[in-house]
Amino acid sequence: MFFAFLLLTSPGSTHGPWQLLAPGMELGTFAASRPSSSGDSRITVLRMDPALWSLEFAGTSLDDESGGRTARQWSRAHHLTAVINAGMYGTDRRTHVGYLRFREHLNNDNVNAYKSVAAFDPRRDGLPHFRIFDLDSPGVSMETILQDYASLVQNLRLIKRPGENRWSQQKKMWSEAALGEDESGRILFIFCRSPYTMHDLNNELLRLGIGLVAAQHLEGGPQAQLFIDTGEVEFEITGSHGTSSRENDDVSVSWPIPNVLGVRPRVSASR
Repeated sequence: MFFAFLLLTSPGSTHGPWQLLAPGMELGTFAASRPSSSGDSRITVLRMDPALWSLEFAGTSLDDESGGRTARQWSRAHHLTAVINAGMYGTDRRTHVGYLRFREHLNNDNVNAYKSVAAFDPRRDGLPHFRIFDLDSPGVSMETILQDYASLVQNLRLIKRPGENRWSQQKKMWSEAALGEDESGRILFIFCRSPYTMHDLNNELLRLGIGLVAAQHLEGGPQAQLFIDTGEVEFEITGSHGTSSRENDDVSVSWPIPNVLGVRPRVSASR
């Protein structure tokens, strides 16, 4: 079971596989070329222009609370139009696994071995609003990224710029929430509920024709969530398959999660 579209009023126009939800925000649903062993084998991609949409972090460390919220609840509490997992988290259900800074707030200052860093909130004009960096690229380090950006989220890498599958084949499969960047620098919230190995899912993502150049793993299994509420269209989907504790398709409610990424309209782009 999963949560599906709730069209509260008429949605925006469509262009190819993309449905316009709001200025600079489009939702696409794609059929994978190879069917999964379970589910509908569909991949959902929410793409956003970072010049119109501000990427934000919300979490228990920022709110000074424990327990977490569902993606829907984080959206409501922080007035975020769309919400997805920020990444894997520690046993304290508070600390992000990998480095995470959001402006003046530091959730985790430990730089681990993960090679993918999503950066936003540029410190000066002329820099992209959003960029996924590879720490093993020449001239790139956490220090150089911090010089240019005030907000950084380090996660496991799925796809290395400019579109290289970096996940070796394995037997393990799961539902996946991922963060991506396309060739136009747009933010991509990616969700696939049907279980795939990450090697196979990466190949599917690169075949979609969405211009994907980089992506990082956020979460898998029943913790993975995506929620959207534009005021006209509401959409919620949660993962199920593929964690050590859950291997089936019976998740019917979203789990509380401690850390999320979300977007809100930029002040200059408010409608």
